[in-house]
Amino acid sequence: MRAVVAACCLPALVVPAASDAAPLQGAPDSPTRTAVVTAVTAPILLDGVLDEPAWQSSPGIGELVQRIPTEGAEASERTEVTLLRDADNLYIGVMCHDSEPDRILASQMARDASLRPDDYVELLLDTFRDQSNAFYFSTNPNGALVDGLVFANGETNEDWDAIWNVATRRSDQGWSAEFAIPFKSLNFPPDGTVWGFNISRNIQRKFEEVRWAGARFDAQFVQVSEAGEITGMGGLEQGLSLDIRPFVAGRWNRRAGSGDDSLRGKPGLDLFYNVTPNLKLTATFNTDFGEAEVDARQINLTRFSIFFPEKRSFFLQDAGVFNFATTGVGQPGGIPGTGAEIFPFFSRRIGLLGGREVPLDYGVKLTGRVGRTEVGVLNVGARNTSFVDEQSLFVGRVRQNFWQQSYVGALVTSGNPALSADAATMGVDLRLATSDVLGSGRNFVFNAWGLESDNDGVSDRDASFGFAAAFPNDRYDAQIQWREIQENFDPALGFVQRRNVRMLRLGASFNPRPKNQWLGIQQMYHDIFYTEFTRLDNGLVESRDFYFTIVDWHFQSGDSLHSLFDVNPRYERLFEPFEISPGVVLPPGEYDFTPLRIFFTSAQKRRLQGSIGITFGSFWSGDAETVSAGLRYSAPPRLTISVNTNQTFARLPQGDFVARIHRAEVNYAVSPRLSFANLVQFDNRSGNLGFQGRVRFTLEPGNDLFFIFGQGWVQELGERGTDFRQQDSRLALKAQYTFRL
Repeated sequence: MRAVVAACCLPALVVPAASDAAPLQGAPDSPTRTAVVTAVTAPILLDGVLDEPAWQSSPGIGELVQRIPTEGAEASERTEVTLLRDADNLYIGVMCHDSEPDRILASQMARDASLRPDDYVELLLDTFRDQSNAFYFSTNPNGALVDGLVFANGETNEDWDAIWNVATRRSDQGWSAEFAIPFKSLNFPPDGTVWGFNISRNIQRKFEEVRWAGARFDAQFVQVSEAGEITGMGGLEQGLSLDIRPFVAGRWNRRAGSGDDSLRGKPGLDLFYNVTPNLKLTATFNTDFGEAEVDARQINLTRFSIFFPEKRSFFLQDAGVFNFATTGVGQPGGIPGTGAEIFPFFSRRIGLLGGREVPLDYGVKLTGRVGRTEVGVLNVGARNTSFVDEQSLFVGRVRQNFWQQSYVGALVTSGNPALSADAATMGVDLRLATSDVLGSGRNFVFNAWGLESDNDGVSDRDASFGFAAAFPNDRYDAQIQWREIQENFDPALGFVQRRNVRMLRLGASFNPRPKNQWLGIQQMYHDIFYTEFTRLDNGLVESRDFYFTIVDWHFQSGDSLHSLFDVNPRYERLFEPFEISPGVVLPPGEYDFTPLRIFFTSAQKRRLQGSIGITFGSFWSGDAETVSAGLRYSAPPRLTISVNTNQTFARLPQGDFVARIHRAEVNYAVSPRLSFANLVQFDNRSGNLGFQGRVRFTLEPGNDLFFIFGQGWVQELGERGTDFRQQDSRLALKAQYTFRL
């Protein structure tokens, strides 16, 4: 490693824990809340009705405390939570009392739906009590199943799916939820007796959140370090800890040009095995990803690469262990990203090449921990095709945790999915973090990293390194990021947005919560961010960007005036011609322009919810307006219809252009186990109109049937105006069944 980054940071300050009968926790120096899990032998019928004797006779965990709108206040509605366990499952019973049960909000029902428009409860299980990693589960009054993983004390992987169940029931007292989480779906130390635990309830019509632990403005729910503790978790067993999931997949394709049909099917197998209670082996053979969702359309009006997220389940499971410190720190809502993203490992480079699918023969992944050391190993075999040779691709990751929320780690990748040539990337990273900096109860994070790529024929200027420091809190939020990305830095299994630059970002936010509730405002956000890119080869500034948020008001109603004339002065220097749109080429030179932005969204709790954003003003060598608008209608609890559009109208001396993206979704859930998702989207850059219909039927958790139909059309301009010519059609079917041993 030719680039070394040195840094110092204040160590995390640990507040001594105290054991008590679930004391209220609001202030930073409050003792850790504790609760007992009661062991039972009588069966629990999962029906959402907490009427078994065990629910009535076992102790609850204590009162939940308001975080929003009033930190530390008593909850406006009572919530009762009881924890039980038997030999196979952890049961969480939640009774959400409501004085106005007819006003309970519940519009979502599909698996992994966003529950933000609804009343919902969410919970964390920190099974290793490391105050950094946790399992996440959530539901609403409709019984929607939502789950995910939390890592690095606040980062989330919402695409993780576990085998578990929940049942809910409404009554004249409110609504109740009954969770059953199998121990076979979790990882935990065999000799542990204490787990981290937290639970939160959101009452959407009141815009109220209440929590068991960490009910502070400065603490997000996914900050695992804020969780309390549950005891009585000793003596748990997982059996063989082996899940065998055979599947059968079939695909039909019709090529519009030739009219030829192709039909093929194949069996496959997924395995999930806990080598130890702390290490999980995941394997897939004769891999198929036919059930994956289609990508959202994007039009790139910049000079640099755009990012498409991973959607394939094998790569999403336990993906957090492969995350690297280059992801930096998060940006406040509405603030543009840095434009210099770096992912030394980006799983979409595997199995996809130039928009074409590369068949995978197998994939093997080992993730977990040994003591306080987290490990991740991935090996994938790509099949030989007409456009790429057979390959074996490897990723290795290790993180040594220390203190409560910090780690030092290393990552290595090997293989090039696009070429028959050797390629490797190596890097080290460091995270220092605390949620109690200087005993203040506030968050502080410092990240530093260094990377080097090793590709055939390249021997210099192939490194990248940097650091980021952040003070991400409710009232005050500040950050600094610095990174260098050298000209030949090219991680073959990664993603780099731009090269040959040195970046500096400085930002700060002041976000007061008015005490007198003036105008019904819950919180006011004010931001100033500065970003600069300097070329490494000539030392000249390539880009400079200021962003000022003058008015960003969030109201107690849930409506938000996100921006009222946000000001964004920008400077760009082109060293070579830039084709911003087909046929519209900007010549080399310097460009100063200042867009302004207005953006408003109505509350998600409304049946008819909308948003409108307008950006206008100077744009490169001319002027432009961008209009983004969305409308969502919910007919609870089954139907949701949404329409979104984003259009840019540019007038430049080099030529005028219009960039359009339209998107419409119609989602219908028969039950939490049967849902229909339909997506139509169009962009005028490619002229493609696409449809995907997706059906997911879960017979029972772990046993699924997927049915996906896709159809494309291409826009053509003829004598009679605009017409659409049919392109390829696609039908995919996948059935999977899990044998749990």
